Amino acid sequence: MTLQQEIVGNAMQMAVVNLQPGQTVYCEAGKFLFKTTNVTMDTRLSGPSANGGQQGQGGGSGMGGLLRQAMGTAMQVGQRVLAGESLAFQYFTSQGGAGTVGFAGVLPGEMRALELDGTRAWFAEKDAFVAAESTVDFGIAFAGGRTGMSGGEGFVLEKFTGYGTVIIAGAGNFIDLNPADFGGRIEVDTGCVVAFEEGIQYGVQRVGGLNRQGIMNAVFGGEGLSLATLEGNGRVILQSLTIESLANALKKAQGGDKQGPTGGLFSTHAG
Repeated sequence: MTLQQEIVGNAMQMAVVNLQPGQTVYCEAGKFLFKTTNVTMDTRLSGPSANGGQQGQGGGSGMGGLLRQAMGTAMQVGQRVLAGESLAFQYFTSQGGAGTVGFAGVLPGEMRALELDGTRAWFAEKDAFVAAESTVDFGIAFAGGRTGMSGGEGFVLEKFTGYGTVIIAGAGNFIDLNPADFGGRIEVDTGCVVAFEEGIQYGVQRVGGLNRQGIMNAVFGGEGLSLATLEGNGRVILQSLTIESLANALKKAQGGDKQGPTGGLFSTHAG
């Protein structure tokens, strides 16, 4: 059963989902906006991949099945804590007829509905996920290695497999690229990556070093010393606005950033 959804709005988009009787979607806690009264809401610690949303995924019955299910849920919760995500998912199911539920991201920007057909997984940065059908499995993936950990971004990714619709959100506007159209590899600001298809090789690499040019890039260019690398043949979705850029703009608008281009390295404060 295809999920009927419409993405509406401009600067701050939202997804309006029309559920058929018995159809279920789940979302990240905090992404729900509204629902009709015949849509039930259920908060759970587990996602579908931990047998939280579907039956018949190998959990089994009896004490052994319950133990495996509990272990799966605990592992998924632990991964989400490590990723800095919310502990719970919210599930919405239409009862006694068609129902409607609305979702949105947390920043001004675009939303996109990704259709999974079971052949390719999608990976998304850890704040992009909004909602998905219960037939879509949610998991945590780790990429970027030690460089990703030290770079602070791009290390934790969310992985979506199975069949159905996944709705993601980002800041600013989206641009779709395929590294194969640019010689097989692109380098991107780590905060601009929203999502990419399975088959794309993702990493985080250092650019420059603790030399004159590296320090110039980090201090005056505002780019830091790391870039995300995307290689292969597949869809990549980037966003035009990073959370860091938005935070800096808001800080400046409130008069809290009067340090100049050096970021306060050489500024002094009047006593």
